[in-house]
Amino acid sequence: MPYPTDDERDRPWVMRTYAGHSSAAASNLLYRRNLAKGQTGLSVAFDLPTQTGYDPDHVLSRGEVGKVGVPVSHIGDMRQLFDGIPLAEANTSMTINATAMWLFALYVSLAQEQADADGADWHEVVAELAGTTQNDIIKEYLSRGTYVFPPGPSLRLITDMVAWTVANVPRWNPTNICSYHLQEAGATPVQEVAYAMCTAIAVLDAVRDSGQVPRDKMGDVVARISFFVNAGVRFVEEMCKMRAFAELWDEVTRDRYSVENAKHRRFRYGVQVNSLGLTEAQPENNVQRIVLEMLAVSLSRKARARAIQLPAWNEALGLPRPWDQQWALRMQQVLAYETDLLEYEDIFDGSPVIQSKVDEIVTGARAEIARVQEMGGAVAAVESGYMKTQLVSSLVERRRRIEAGEEVVVGVNRFDTTEESPLEGEGVIETIKPEVEREAVEAIERWRAQRNESEVDKALELLTSAARTDANLMDATLQCARAGVTTGEWAGALRDVFGEYRAPTGVSGASAGGEASGELATVRDRVRATGDELGGRLRMLVGKPGLDGHSNGAEQIAVRARDVGFEVVYQGIRLTPEQIVAAAVQEGVHVVGLSILSGSHLAVVPQVVDGLRAAGAGDVPVVVGGIVPPQDAQVLRERGVARVFTPKDYELTEIMNEIVDVVRAANGIPTTSG
Repeated sequence: MPYPTDDERDRPWVMRTYAGHSSAAASNLLYRRNLAKGQTGLSVAFDLPTQTGYDPDHVLSRGEVGKVGVPVSHIGDMRQLFDGIPLAEANTSMTINATAMWLFALYVSLAQEQADADGADWHEVVAELAGTTQNDIIKEYLSRGTYVFPPGPSLRLITDMVAWTVANVPRWNPTNICSYHLQEAGATPVQEVAYAMCTAIAVLDAVRDSGQVPRDKMGDVVARISFFVNAGVRFVEEMCKMRAFAELWDEVTRDRYSVENAKHRRFRYGVQVNSLGLTEAQPENNVQRIVLEMLAVSLSRKARARAIQLPAWNEALGLPRPWDQQWALRMQQVLAYETDLLEYEDIFDGSPVIQSKVDEIVTGARAEIARVQEMGGAVAAVESGYMKTQLVSSLVERRRRIEAGEEVVVGVNRFDTTEESPLEGEGVIETIKPEVEREAVEAIERWRAQRNESEVDKALELLTSAARTDANLMDATLQCARAGVTTGEWAGALRDVFGEYRAPTGVSGASAGGEASGELATVRDRVRATGDELGGRLRMLVGKPGLDGHSNGAEQIAVRARDVGFEVVYQGIRLTPEQIVAAAVQEGVHVVGLSILSGSHLAVVPQVVDGLRAAGAGDVPVVVGGIVPPQDAQVLRERGVARVFTPKDYELTEIMNEIVDVVRAANGIPTTSG
């Protein structure tokens, strides 16, 4: 084709860095620095208490405050978080789901305050707000685990937000359908497309059927639905997946919702490339993985991402430093501004190879969408455990391929010899100071002491009264924000009305089909023999203490433990150390396995070890798996933990073998060769 003119050059996507930690003040400084480096959008990471509706002083918040994101407990924190950043000029993505309405209300309230301070009409300022609240609760039940309420009330909160934003903040994306986390949980391209589409259908059906938006305005709703996807290292397949997504979205919105305007039907998506594939072993290899994955969502102009955020090379080791995030941002800038990528029309149009792969994904996704709709839709498929079981099984199969060497991971199961890395060593990751949590607890106590309790009580009463009706909850939530209500109080009021929920784990129905190695059979024999020597079947409790909802690793351990013959006790996510100890004692387990990916291991693991000793079960060994830096692993071993497994320990059957050794040693039985 002729060389395009400058006018035909595609505009660069919004460039973000997923960031936030410790406190609102520290995160504000980080955001300003990132914007000064050329970042064109903000992506706010909230800590787990904020995501799950708890204040810093709640028992479940212990060890979690400020670890994986910024704690935001009230309007004062929001003011500090965006100090010096005019919201009317920002493009902000907020990774928030169960408490999305609450954080959005704080954001809108702050925009109103900024408008009033500038003497502007706050309605006009709020109408100009641009950005995204993730607000996809379905995938939280399936993968990430930061849900709070049951599916029905959760979908209502999303519906109310969509209706309110379409009317009042027309440039805002009120929900961001996330296939990203589905791939992290094991989804194949077909499953990722299908389950994301099923989620979008559930949201759009709920909005349409609520009566809050006229039928002839559904195009405005569809135009504000965006997606957040994952791009793995198989970048040709991933690019085809994005073209399939665009084709199916156009089809669904046209045929199911009668949206005639082609611009409304555009598939609009942002990306964070795959974190599941980042390796702790030879982490420098993650740089090229990230670049290749970025190409998957930028090469095809018709299916090009409109916002991209990249992980840092060392995220498999811990929390990235500002320099690491800068490196990831510079990758985007080199691609957008130094290469000729944006100068051409779609370079894949007319390719029979590409079209064949797109057709394959579309056909498979249509069939899976139809299967879920026959069950009653996405909510029913969550409640029955169908979708979760499918994802757990897919991840089991992926791990089997890696362990068998059928799927190569460079530096892990092939080409694993290495030189000492100049990038690693002391200070390679960001560390959160222990006093962050104490300071947050003291700060929220000061906040409660200086606010008007009468206004707080009145606002919470209005919220609970509205929740018991079918009224839109945005206005009551905004009143709570302005009155000084805290995150935990807002979520607690709705918990009282809606109740809480524990999603199916998917473990019982998952199968390690195809796993028939001699190693697994050998370990199964050792489990059986050790159980016979102890007078019964070996029992393992798999626990996730604290608020970390990333349960993929725990589920894979539970499935493999069951397949080698352990009786497995797995109750899902979000347990206090006290609950884990009580379950271990009640079930009479032989070993406790804790999975933690949030960085709270030094705070909560010793509580489990000490709790077992206090309960007279100090002889029950504890093993830990997760993203644990070497120096922390040493501390845990000194505190009584028998083994620490990290992402480099990818062979699950070998992990089971080591756990058998741990059980035998704890019970004074000589260790036999596995």
